[in-house]
Amino acid sequence: MNRSSEQFEHSGQPGQSGQSGQPAGRWAVTGYAALHVLLFVPVVVTFVLVKVSAILVVVWVGILLLPAVLPIMRGLVGLHRALAARILGAAVVSPYRRLPGGLLRDLHTRATDPTTWRELLWMLWAMTFGFVASLLAVVLFLGVVTWPVWWYGVVPLMRARAAVDRAILTVGRTERLERRVRALTESRAVVVDHSAAELRRIERDLHDGPQARLAAVSLSLGLADDLFDTDPEAARRLINEARGTSSAALGELRDVVRGIHPPVLADRGLAGAVSALAIDMAVPVELALDVPHRLPAPVESAVYFAIAECLANTAKHAGAGRSWVRLRHEGDLLRGEVGDDGRGGADPRSGSGLPGVAARLAAFDGILSVSSPSGGPTVVSWEVPCVPSA
Repeated sequence: MNRSSEQFEHSGQPGQSGQSGQPAGRWAVTGYAALHVLLFVPVVVTFVLVKVSAILVVVWVGILLLPAVLPIMRGLVGLHRALAARILGAAVVSPYRRLPGGLLRDLHTRATDPTTWRELLWMLWAMTFGFVASLLAVVLFLGVVTWPVWWYGVVPLMRARAAVDRAILTVGRTERLERRVRALTESRAVVVDHSAAELRRIERDLHDGPQARLAAVSLSLGLADDLFDTDPEAARRLINEARGTSSAALGELRDVVRGIHPPVLADRGLAGAVSALAIDMAVPVELALDVPHRLPAPVESAVYFAIAECLANTAKHAGAGRSWVRLRHEGDLLRGEVGDDGRGGADPRSGSGLPGVAARLAAFDGILSVSSPSGGPTVVSWEVPCVPSA
C-alpha cells in the first residue's frame, strides 16, 4: 500500500461545489456553455460505461469495473456542479454518503446512495435537453442570429439549464434534515460507546491502582495498631510504609484525574496545556498556536486529548525525528494539525487510537482526516466548529 488515507466525517455536513457569490457574466456563461458542449462526449461515454458495468455485475465482472467507473462519474458530475454553481452564483451541494472502506462495502454504499441515482438521471438530462440548451447558447454566440438576441438570450438559457442541474443533483431541505438527523444519531452512538469505554478505563485504573494501595494502607495501619503496645518499632515501620503507599496512591489518583481533565488545561487554556504537553515529549515538537481566547471547556478537553493521542502515536510508532502541532481559531472554527516526519503508513482502522479521537471530536461536529503515505509524513488534521467561551 503506497498510501493510507482515511477521513472521518461525523458532522453530516455535505460538501459543496463552487462558492456563493455573484452570478457569472455573459462572457463567462458563454464559455461555460461551450465547455458543456465539449463535455458531451465524456458524459455519453461515462454513462454507457456505468450502465454496461452495472449489467455485468450479474457475471461478477461489473464488481471490478464499477469501483473504477463510479468515481469517474462523480468527478465528471462534480465538474458540472461547479459550473452550475458559478453560473448561478450559489453553492451546489454534493450530498454523498460517507464510504465505510472496503471494495464491496464502498460499492454497496455508492449503489444505494440516492445521489448516485440522481447523477444517472442527470446524465440523461445532460445528454438530451441539457445538451440542446448549451448547444443553442453556443450557436447564438457564433452569430447565427442577431447580436441582441445573443446578448440577452444566452444568460437566461444557461441559468435555466444550471437551475435544472442543481435541482437534479442536490437534495431537498427535508432529505438534508433527515441525513443530518441520521448522522447525528450515528455520531451520538459512537460518542456514547466511547464514553462507556472511558468510564470502564477509569474504573479499571482506580481498581488496579489507588484502590489497591489504599487497601494496603488500611491493612498496614491495622497491623501497626495491633503492634503499637508490644512492638512500637515495628508499628512505626508499618506507619512509614503506609505513608509511602498513601503518597503513591495520591500520585495515581492525580494521574487518573489528569486523564479526565488535566489541571493545566483548566489553568492555562488549550495553548498553554499543549505547550506543557510538548515539553514532555521525547520527539521535538514545533508549535504554532494561535488560540487567543479561551474555548468551551469540553472542546478544549477533546482537542487536548486528540493532540495527546497523536503525539503518543508519533513517539511509539512513527520513528520520527521531529513533529509539529498547529492550532488556529478564527471566527467560529478551530483548525488543528499534528504531523511528523516518520515512516508513515498509519492506518486509522488498525487500533491506533484515532477512531477514539474522531469520536471525541464528533461530539462537537468535528471532522478528522488522516494522511499517511508510506515513507511519511503523517498528518492528522481536524476542524471543530466552536465560539470563544464567555
